[in-house]
Amino acid sequence: MAFSQIRALLMGSALLLGGCSFTSDSLFPSLGSGDTSDSAAASTETQGPALGTTNFEPAPVTPGSPTGTYVGKKVQAFRGDLSALKTIVGQHNSTLQGLRNQTSRSAAQYHEVVGAITARLQVGSTPGNPILVANLRRAQELMNGMSADVAKLNQLSADVSSDSAMAAYLLDSIRSSYALSGAIEEDHRQLRVLEDDTNQTVVLIDRLSKELNADAARQQQYVSNERANLNVLSASVQSGQLYGTGASALSMRPASASDTGAARVAPMDLTERRPLVVIRFDRANVPYEQALYQSVNQALERNPNAHFDLVAVSPAQVSPGQTALGSNAARRNAEAVMRSLSGMGLPADRVDLSATTSAQAHGNEVHLYVR
Repeated sequence: MAFSQIRALLMGSALLLGGCSFTSDSLFPSLGSGDTSDSAAASTETQGPALGTTNFEPAPVTPGSPTGTYVGKKVQAFRGDLSALKTIVGQHNSTLQGLRNQTSRSAAQYHEVVGAITARLQVGSTPGNPILVANLRRAQELMNGMSADVAKLNQLSADVSSDSAMAAYLLDSIRSSYALSGAIEEDHRQLRVLEDDTNQTVVLIDRLSKELNADAARQQQYVSNERANLNVLSASVQSGQLYGTGASALSMRPASASDTGAARVAPMDLTERRPLVVIRFDRANVPYEQALYQSVNQALERNPNAHFDLVAVSPAQVSPGQTALGSNAARRNAEAVMRSLSGMGLPADRVDLSATTSAQAHGNEVHLYVR
């Protein structure tokens, strides 16, 4: 299953986004436009998982007249067994079609709710907007329902496997009956008709099983992807701004309470290293999170096992008192960025937090490096 790609890469030459900039020699090549509206449009598609469309309703059993022989009685019993099996297969087919229709309705409602949340965040919202929180809860409920449907599909798959075993046993029994003594030509003719009918049922059950397993796999992948999207959307609702959409390596798991504290803080030598992101805290409320999310997401797409160094950078060549104040402010900014990354789903053990001074820094900055 192909993950949705966030088609936004803001790494370019001296690109500034409200105090957030990227190095002129970016670590990763551009993969597309930086217009976040494309991502938002992709997230509001009303398409759910690509489930199958085949209707596996079995045809009625071909009737036959009693012959009065022992083999003729066996044929009648086999015909009854096949009719019962086809009834069960028909019930399982109805269950599958019902689950498909239910998933389609739930997916349409889910994407409608997610689209409304995304549209509101695109134009700006307050952090933790209660209306968006309620909509997010509804989206999560719909996703839970589709997740429960995956379990039902898996159970149905097990039931269909039993149908397959019954059909194979019945077919072997019919074929063995040709060797029984005391049969007339009409018995063998009816056996051939019954064998063909059972063969068709075996093929039908096999096709049902394969398409059912494919549906379960697609829906499981869909649910997994959308849960990752909901993690990002939840962080967006809490901050009041849209981070991005589409399943991504960044959305590996929800952040836990232990992720939001400061990581290890130690001096770091930045010689010969090029930052992935530079956030300049040159004014209050620098809107860095959207750019940060997109950049880290792109880095993780290139290397899912990447780790990061988050560095608080304060100006050098100032008085000792100013150095101490600048260092403390830069460190607080870096811890805020750390919390933002945790809220986006990046585990704290993938990020090392450190501090340094730089003669090139004219104010407090936070640099992010990939290693």
